[in-house]
Amino acid sequence: MSQFLIISVPAEGNPDNAYSRLVSQLSKYSGILAAGPQSMTRFSIPVLKVGTLDVLVGLSEELAKLDSFAESITRKLVQYMGEVLEEQRHKLEDNLNVGGVPPNVYVTKFQWDCAKYPTKQTLRALHDIMSEQVTRIETDLRNKSSAYNSIKGSLQSIERKQTGSLLTRNLADIVKKQQFILGSEYLTTMVVVVPKPLYGEWKSSYETLSDMVVPRSSELIYEDQENGLWTVTLFQRMVNDFSVRAREKKFLPRDFVYDEKKIEESKHAVTKLESDKKRQFVSVLRMDYEYFAFTSPFGYLCFNVNTHW
Repeated sequence: MSQFLIISVPAEGNPDNAYSRLVSQLSKYSGILAAGPQSMTRFSIPVLKVGTLDVLVGLSEELAKLDSFAESITRKLVQYMGEVLEEQRHKLEDNLNVGGVPPNVYVTKFQWDCAKYPTKQTLRALHDIMSEQVTRIETDLRNKSSAYNSIKGSLQSIERKQTGSLLTRNLADIVKKQQFILGSEYLTTMVVVVPKPLYGEWKSSYETLSDMVVPRSSELIYEDQENGLWTVTLFQRMVNDFSVRAREKKFLPRDFVYDEKKIEESKHAVTKLESDKKRQFVSVLRMDYEYFAFTSPFGYLCFNVNTHW
C-alpha cells in the first residue's frame, strides 16, 4: 500500500518557484524521496473562498468530523465489498478504484471536481454538499446491504436445511413421488429417521410397533453418515400411536407429507431467491464501486488542506 505526505509551503506569490525550491531541498536528503524527484507530484489545489478566520475556526472541527465520517463509511464499503465478493474476496484490492484508477494513481493525479463542488461556493456550502452526500451514501449502503443480507440469509437457511442432518434437513430434494402412497382414503406413508446401528432392530420390529402397519412396506431411501431415512406404510388413524412407539425405540418419525405442489413452490422460491441475489449482487457491487470513489478519504484531502493552510 502506498503512503503519501502532503506538504504545504508558502507560495510567496509564485507557486512554481516554491515547488522547485521544495524539490531541490528534499533532493539533498538521501532516502526521503524513494524514487528521486520524480516521486514528487504537485497536488492540484483550487482557490477556494476561504472567508474570515472565524469561518475557518468554525469549520475546522466540522471538517475533522466529516473526514472521520467519510473514512468510516469507506471502511464499511470495503468490508462489505469483501463480504459480497465471497469466494472472489482475493480480488478485493483489484476492485478498489477511485475514478477508474487505483487510489495511489488517483492521489498523484488528483483534480478538483468543479462541477460537483463549484469553487465559487463558500466553504460552508461545500462542506454541506459533501456532508449531505456522505449521509446519503450511508443510508443507501444500509438499505441495500440490508436487502442483500436478507436474501443471502434466506438462501443460507435453505442451504443448511438441504445439507444438514436427516433429523432436521428438508426432505423435498431426497424423496420421490413413487415412494409414497398418495390419494388413499385410509393409507399413508411415513418417513422415519433410524440410526444406522438400529437398522436391524427397525427391520425386525416396525411391523409390530402398532396395529395396521402394512407388512414389508419399509424401504431405505436415503442415508447420511449417522442415520438412514426409511419409509413405512400404515393406516392413517394409527400414525400417532406408531410415532409414540417408534420414539420409545429411538426411531425418529419426521413430520413430512408429500405434497408435489408445495415442493414445486419451494423449488421456485429458491430459484427466485438465487435470481434476486445475483441481481442484488450486481447492484450492490456497482454501488460499492461508485461510493468508494466518493467516500475515499483522498476525495477530501484538497478541501482539508486548503482550509487548514
